[in-house]
Amino acid sequence: MEKLMLTFDCGTQSTRAMLYNDKGDLVAKVREPFEAYFSRHEGWAEQDPKLYWEKFCSASKKLKAENEDKWDNIVAVCVTTMRDVGICLDKDRKPLRPCIIWLDRRKAECPDKTPLFTSAVLKLLGMKRVYEENRKEARYNWIKENEPEVWALTDKYVMYSTYLNYMLTGNLVDSIASTIGHVPMNYKKRKWTNPRATMFVPFKLEQSKLYDLVPAGSVIGNITKESSDLTGIPEGLPLIAGGSDKGCETLGVGAIDEDVASISFGTTATIQISSKKYIESSPFVPAYPAVHKDRYNPEIMIFRGYWTLNWFVEEFVKRFYPDKVCPVSEKKLDELVKNIEPGCEGLYVEPYWSPSIRRPEARGAIIGFNERHTTLHVYKAIIEGINFSLLAGKNKLEKKSGIPIKRVMVSGGGAQSNLVCQATADIFGLPIQRVQTYETSGLGAAICGFVGIGHYPSYETAVRKMVHVSKEYLPNPEIHEKYKAIFDEVYMMSYPRLKPIFKNIEKVRRLHFNAD
Repeated sequence: MEKLMLTFDCGTQSTRAMLYNDKGDLVAKVREPFEAYFSRHEGWAEQDPKLYWEKFCSASKKLKAENEDKWDNIVAVCVTTMRDVGICLDKDRKPLRPCIIWLDRRKAECPDKTPLFTSAVLKLLGMKRVYEENRKEARYNWIKENEPEVWALTDKYVMYSTYLNYMLTGNLVDSIASTIGHVPMNYKKRKWTNPRATMFVPFKLEQSKLYDLVPAGSVIGNITKESSDLTGIPEGLPLIAGGSDKGCETLGVGAIDEDVASISFGTTATIQISSKKYIESSPFVPAYPAVHKDRYNPEIMIFRGYWTLNWFVEEFVKRFYPDKVCPVSEKKLDELVKNIEPGCEGLYVEPYWSPSIRRPEARGAIIGFNERHTTLHVYKAIIEGINFSLLAGKNKLEKKSGIPIKRVMVSGGGAQSNLVCQATADIFGLPIQRVQTYETSGLGAAICGFVGIGHYPSYETAVRKMVHVSKEYLPNPEIHEKYKAIFDEVYMMSYPRLKPIFKNIEKVRRLHFNAD
């Protein structure tokens, strides 16, 4: 009998239910789409946790209906979800309000002053602003300040994955590798922060509101009869603790050695490595616990990564065809830009359409226009700009780890594009490899599940058996040298020179336009 792992990848815009066998083949898949969020005020992004559960149930039932003959072959379940989505639960484990998802731009005020000694040390290290921005990014701090009645009723503050685990098993338990967000986690020690040792920890949350943590690969519990009736998942199956979507992606592309990087070309573009050492890419930017229990995942993130490319296509290509189908698809654009030379005839994109903790004043910029430039030049320049930023991240991770990266594995929507993959190879000067499935988060969850039930003795063995390179892109040495010149002489110089201008833009907006 072929053993199958049932995995769920619960993302921003859809829930995907999948069946994988122990060879890494995607046997079956169902996608249940939904609106990413609703917004009660400008900049807000919220979603109803009940909707997430409803879509989970419907995706599972549809997968079962289409694969009745395979359903008895399922040996376990493993779930992966998007990161940094907190849910307030009352004593009956019911959601008290919509969850604030990672796209939300609101910030807490945090009027309580940082202790004098802590403030002085942070200022000396040049990290005071980063520390304060982290505090303001914590969603529960905003809820405390603006909805105290909700916070008073909050018995537990949990992740999206924790909520699903509870609905499936009745156990309010989650994986250490899934607890990724603005919460008081000691990622180095893989446990909640000691409340008596929080001088330099920006996230402070009542211990009574936290949940139990277990390593990825542990059994969280078994599927209850109630959840079986709602989902169609066989009662009694073990639910294996998984990891976050990015962590499962890194595992799913087989990037478990320290000289292999994982790039996710998603809404948020990221580059991660799997390190045996705990490495912070920057102070207060932790290395997250990997799904592989002996690894950490240091990460560099471009917040509006390939979202920027989709934004450009929607705003400057498709919007001119409101009543009919646009004749130019992303695939067609990839074909059209092939003949545009590297560097786009001097056009360059600074791809920070959204700020970050390290660059709170950042804005996007398109620099170097002249009369020769077209829509196609801008399209390719955005791809190049994102990759320059990821290359800078790769260089930083190498410096921190002391281990050169020899190859790069890619996943996410952008990885389906041959143009994107070849441009990445040419910019990085390294082989770029794509694996057998686009659904790498689901594959990573399946690997975790098969290791968790003991089907494979280790993650190394499971990766060898289940991850297969389907295509490799090799760099063109001549083109790489051109990109290296652009990276060294344009990219590395642009942000420091633009930073004062970005700060002045915000100053003028606040003073003269009453902008937040």
